[in-house]
Amino acid sequence: MQTGFQRIFGGAPERVVAPGEALFRTADAVRQMHLVRAGSVLLERVTRAGTRILLQQAHAGVVVSEASAYSPAYHCDAAAGAQGARCAILPVAEFHARLAADPGAATAWAAGLAQAVQAARLRAELRSLRTVAERLDAWLGEHRKLPERGCWQDIAAELGVSREALYRELARRR
Repeated sequence: MQTGFQRIFGGAPERVVAPGEALFRTADAVRQMHLVRAGSVLLERVTRAGTRILLQQAHAGVVVSEASAYSPAYHCDAAAGAQGARCAILPVAEFHARLAADPGAATAWAAGLAQAVQAARLRAELRSLRTVAERLDAWLGEHRKLPERGCWQDIAAELGVSREALYRELARRR
């Protein structure tokens, strides 16, 4: 799958995004598509009550906000993760043209969309579990190991729990 995306974004200019820096905001016009080459990009939506909900954590090889490829405006905020990010950027019209001209890349795009749906369903399933322990057990069952200590807050966001609640659960397990 990555091969098709590499072809689509081949020769595309890159942007280095500092930790926490926005790539785009909710309701911005969709003018570009982004492929994460290094680091991570967090896609979040803010509820009316002000709670931030993590929708996706895009790592190297992932197209950011694929759901916006055929939309006039972004449906969420995107900002670089704790380590920052380096993203290839294509104007959305050029992205569509390259996709239409390369059947292998179009197949890779369709497979990537299917994987995004599966990941969204997994996140919804994790967040439906009642306790932090249940959520962490289910997450570990999928990912098998915790990242380094400085990235645990990203896991808390993915599980839909506070950092403190996750840290308490991890301490309890030691």
